[in-house]
Amino acid sequence: MLKNYGCELNKRRYELMLQAIGSQGLGWEGAGFSDEELQLTREWLRSKANSIEGGTSEVQLNVIAKRVLGLPDILSLAQK
Repeated sequence: MLKNYGCELNKRRYELMLQAIGSQGLGWEGAGFSDEELQLTREWLRSKANSIEGGTSEVQLNVIAKRVLGLPDILSLAQK
């Protein structure tokens, strides 16, 4: 549960920071962007990759549903 929560919180955090700096969060390189803005853009993209690396959010939620809440496996329900 903590892995899923941390991943989602991290993604939301970077989304909020990008919204706060506006179009300056669109830079990848160039003189029109500060080092902090460029770093923020890269960290935002990295936060998206983190949700895939640790197992997609859907898979993590399925594990929580099965092991913590005792609900049936979503994949087995889809096959029926």
